[in-house]
Amino acid sequence: MKLSSMEKKIIEESIRDIKDFPKEGIVFKDITTLLNNKKAYGVLMNHLYQKYKERNLQYIAGIDARGFIFGAALAQMLQIGFVPIRKKGKLPYTTISEKYALEYGIDEIEVHIDAFGEEKGARVLIIDDLIATGGTANAAATLVKQTGAVCVECCFIIGLTFLDGIKKLEQKTQVYSVIEVN
Repeated sequence: MKLSSMEKKIIEESIRDIKDFPKEGIVFKDITTLLNNKKAYGVLMNHLYQKYKERNLQYIAGIDARGFIFGAALAQMLQIGFVPIRKKGKLPYTTISEKYALEYGIDEIEVHIDAFGEEKGARVLIIDDLIATGGTANAAATLVKQTGAVCVECCFIIGLTFLDGIKKLEQKTQVYSVIEVN
């Protein structure tokens, strides 16, 4: 399922660029303007539903925190389970975790050990708002695999193709970006 040029334009025009945030030289892609635009959000969610409805998924895993917004809505539309992949220390039950490098240090995400059910091989789609360097997404894909589930694909609303995150992640799983920024 491919976006029409009109659908792509609706989504792209709903995303606000904020220059020099969070620091000088960075152009931040602000999706809050997409979320409060009912037409753009509807076009996006319908596109994702159409793309994934025949993929035989069992779970959507959303990466903390913007991945929750898209992932939970898509899981409900597909009538499958939603699993949050959280920052360290936010989940109450037994977890597994994965560390990843940041520009200035290391961070860690985790998931409940039984998040994808008791049977091995559950088919999971990971979703987040944006992929840049890919550290968080790679850690999420590793966590899914460690639970015994299968990461079918990683989906991002925005893919920054001028960074190497997508290429790194493609070594683990398929990657789809709704909008690509070169």
